[in-house]
Amino acid sequence: MLRTGRQFLDTLGDGRVVYIGSERVPDVRRHAAFAGAADTLAASYDYKTAAENRAVMSYRERNCDCSAYFLRARRREDLRQRSEAHKALADLHFGFMGRGLDHVTSFVTGLAMEPEVLDRGKLKFGANIVRYYEYLRDGDLFASYAVHPAAQAKNKEAFGDVKGRQAVLRVTHEDDAGIVLNGMKMLATGGVFADEVWIGNLTPLAPDQASQAITCAVPTGTPGLELWARRPTAVHATSFDDPLAIRFDESDCMVIFKDVRVPWERVFVHNDAELSRQIYLDTPAHSYGNHQSNVRYLAKLQFILGLTNKICVSAGVRQIPAVTETLGRLAAMEAALDAMIKGQIYECETRAHPYVSFNYRYVAAALNWCQENYPLIVNTLRDISGGSIFQMPADGSVATDPATRDIFMDYWRGSNESAIDKMKLYRIAWDVYGSAFGGRCTQYENFYAGPSFIVRAHSFRTAPWDRVNALVDAFMRSIPDPAACD
Repeated sequence: MLRTGRQFLDTLGDGRVVYIGSERVPDVRRHAAFAGAADTLAASYDYKTAAENRAVMSYRERNCDCSAYFLRARRREDLRQRSEAHKALADLHFGFMGRGLDHVTSFVTGLAMEPEVLDRGKLKFGANIVRYYEYLRDGDLFASYAVHPAAQAKNKEAFGDVKGRQAVLRVTHEDDAGIVLNGMKMLATGGVFADEVWIGNLTPLAPDQASQAITCAVPTGTPGLELWARRPTAVHATSFDDPLAIRFDESDCMVIFKDVRVPWERVFVHNDAELSRQIYLDTPAHSYGNHQSNVRYLAKLQFILGLTNKICVSAGVRQIPAVTETLGRLAAMEAALDAMIKGQIYECETRAHPYVSFNYRYVAAALNWCQENYPLIVNTLRDISGGSIFQMPADGSVATDPATRDIFMDYWRGSNESAIDKMKLYRIAWDVYGSAFGGRCTQYENFYAGPSFIVRAHSFRTAPWDRVNALVDAFMRSIPDPAACD
């Protein structure tokens, strides 16, 4: 069943425990820090349920319409539909919301395509993942995830037990009904809006960390679960002066567990350090989830390309050769990423019969490309903007106050644009590279797929070393030995 935006918004007061500092947030839907992003997510639900969008945004399964990002692809055309649906959703927020409706659900979909991988350990959880996938799909639910240990938990000597507590999330008790979790996990981006939080391990664990090797799913309203949000950028934002932050600040949360009970049917890996990470790599999960990341990033890059171009036009510098070269470079980067994404579909893989998956090697390469190039992309916009951003008045009130309106409208207008449009343009640019929201985005793009060495490790593992080595070996054999040259 496809969910509406209103149905989504109605869940945001369901008893979840959310903190901003020491402030307990009574209603996520109505708090200034979260209301704009909640509306954006609700609009995403409404977009995909609209009749004119259903051909791309949904598919039929068991006589019901389901969101396209739950589609377990059986042919290349199914992958193309998934990709088009990802792009349509990303375009609604111009790629600025990294954990939209379709990210974590894509990981779960990939896991459900090869559930036997979850049966490798002593405990068999393959049937659990299929049932959980169906639960998310049939309810059209929104999930976030926390799949890395807290930074301080990585230093065992510096951070051991304190008053009986440890930072690292772990299983502290189990019985016939399920398990009990204590500790904390990072980083549930969008967690304050989510129906579910997926807990897992994308970071490798050592064999002696078996108690941490837990993969499970927990409703955000579960007793004992708390979401501690980072400092919000939207809380004092206005629609004119902070146009991106007020709509797209999705928040990031540490997830705190205080004797949280999880029933066995919601457990997917337990006491298996290696398997807790391998489930994402040995199923299509990583490919499905991070194809969405690639597509989402493309939407952002296209927005920044358009923004950079419009600032050049506004400033009257677009025809300067050095500026043209800069725009051409940025346009080439956009085309390169678009091609990498399309290649993931064209060179699709059959990894889990009868299903097909995006080309994993190409997905990993695009992740690395995105991570390495975001600072360059943002700095290009920064360089093009120059000092003009500081010529803008403090806020939009100058356009409404009788004492300042006429001067503002006359002095700040461009040759082909009003003063208000010009100020809007630079306010958007500042929210990309200069504001607190822009700073968060830069940090996020550098680490949303993990530290750079982990991202590059995916490419190392999937590189065709035998084939490329064979090229060199073949040429070496064609070179005569020194003795043969005498």
